[in-house]
Amino acid sequence: MNIFERYLTLWVFLCIIVGVILGQTIPAPFHWLGTLEIAKVNIPVGLLIWVMIIPMLLRIDFGALHEVRKHWRGIGVTLFINWAVKPFSMALLAWIFIRHLFAPYLPAEQLDSYVAGLILLAAAPCTAMVFVWSRLVNGEPLFTLSQVALNDAIMVFAFAPLVALLLGLSSIIVPWDTLLVSVLLYIVIPVIISQLLRKLLLRKGQAAFELTLARIGPWSISALLLTLVLLFAFQGKAIVEQPLIILMLAVPITIQVYFNSGLAYWLNRRVGEAHCVAGPSALIGASNFFELAVAAAISLFGFESGAALATVVGVLIEVPVMLSVVYIVNRSQGWYSTSRNHACQT
Repeated sequence: MNIFERYLTLWVFLCIIVGVILGQTIPAPFHWLGTLEIAKVNIPVGLLIWVMIIPMLLRIDFGALHEVRKHWRGIGVTLFINWAVKPFSMALLAWIFIRHLFAPYLPAEQLDSYVAGLILLAAAPCTAMVFVWSRLVNGEPLFTLSQVALNDAIMVFAFAPLVALLLGLSSIIVPWDTLLVSVLLYIVIPVIISQLLRKLLLRKGQAAFELTLARIGPWSISALLLTLVLLFAFQGKAIVEQPLIILMLAVPITIQVYFNSGLAYWLNRRVGEAHCVAGPSALIGASNFFELAVAAAISLFGFESGAALATVVGVLIEVPVMLSVVYIVNRSQGWYSTSRNHACQT
């Protein structure tokens, strides 16, 4: 992990402070930036999202999809968690905590927006940070690569319908045009651009490709942090007036991470997968593509929405919670190996 990834939570906290201060002291520039839109998509944020996502997608080799057959049990478990469990469990947790348990303490006009943000956060599996988590648990690299490539391919087609379904179940009006534009801008086009760039860079050799990835790697987190400054400049008033909102939004996010990672880990053990597959499977099953969630929330509901704030809270707690899952996976390897699972064959 580079310094940005290792201390991401610290940088996010600093962005909260800087964003809130700037938003309260010089609000005019941020309001002007918020007006720069095309089809409800904010142009500055759209550009920042591309800078976030494209360096991450450069690492994805869609040619690795043929590796799926080598770890089909682990792939099956992860797909089940990512697409059949995690989005629906988050919708349920949002309904329990946001609409009921915490509702008296939250702004009534933002309840729907908070729920929508949590659903957006859970609807897309993580892409980039998964490689970091997998490395920390000694995960099988070909499994991780093929799983991420497969998830990205599915996300192109499934993200919009899944979000629309869950928002509909939550009685939230779905702006289909904006949702589809978001998928096009933040998934389809970046995937095409990144794969074209990947081919061009690989023509110069693997060493040159790796050097380029190392150089542009910090761009993603830097763009994310700058986006957060903009977000918190708009959200500053709500945070100053009700700082406990962040804590309340963190509760369902944290619960769903531990629930989904634990379920994926246990299911892999039940189907006989090796620990080096079960570890990254649990982490992929639990983590979120928060860059996409932030972008979609801004596009669908706006900078000042509860949805945008909910997705930002996901960024805030992603690293510490996922590192705790890494710790649990590593510490429990002895328990895992007492089952009929075999060692990794690489």
